[in-house]
Amino acid sequence: MSSSSGPDSGPAGATPPAVPLRPDGSPARLLVVDDEESLADLLVEALSFQGYEVTSAASGTAALAAVDASRPDLIILDVNMPGIDGFGVADRLRSTGDRTPIVFLTARTAPGDLREGFGSGGDDYLKKPFRLEELSLRVAAVLRRTIDGAGERRADDTLTVADLTLDLAAHRVTRGGQAVDFSPTEFRLLRYLAANAGRVASKQELLKQVWGYDFDTESSLAETYVFYLRRKLDKLGPRLIHTVRGVGYMLRPPQG
Repeated sequence: MSSSSGPDSGPAGATPPAVPLRPDGSPARLLVVDDEESLADLLVEALSFQGYEVTSAASGTAALAAVDASRPDLIILDVNMPGIDGFGVADRLRSTGDRTPIVFLTARTAPGDLREGFGSGGDDYLKKPFRLEELSLRVAAVLRRTIDGAGERRADDTLTVADLTLDLAAHRVTRGGQAVDFSPTEFRLLRYLAANAGRVASKQELLKQVWGYDFDTESSLAETYVFYLRRKLDKLGPRLIHTVRGVGYMLRPPQG
């Protein structure tokens, strides 16, 4: 079923991904936050049918309370809500050190609006209307890399490119000796680019290696996150991350 504000069921016969499990073997917990009751009910029903433990909230204030009560492994968060909107909820959670992954649902299409969302600490976003299958795939991919710290490898090593240094064990980044704060997803992207310094990485490669998306999807995730990496790094020195038009991105030392 599809509408101008909701998902459809995806291709006939599509198989949803296996539900990621918590360390104790129980299904991952999701929190659906949307003030549109019909859409929220549909998502709760569909995701529960797939095997997730799902709770819902109809406002930003209720969402903050539900995070404390249910301790979800991932939040599906609508942006456009009265009162505290989705970005405001994310800002409040991140300001308290809460790193629960967030997938935004948004009717907004302007690049500035989307970048604002990632500045609030979002891990992914889907534009309305969207396919339920697409949401399921993305939720599962985010959970696979985040639940119980999965995908966050520990390493007693550093990566250095020019004056940029990544401490892989401590998840710390410095440039020219100055510390730079990055979200977990930003760090993963920067780590991948630094580990492949001097080589162009395509957007699809980044989606697979950084986000775990081993399925075809139209997404500006890589572009949006590169924007944020550049905004943080470029103010401390010459540009390190370069766009190779029509191909992807490359991190390399400044030339000359």
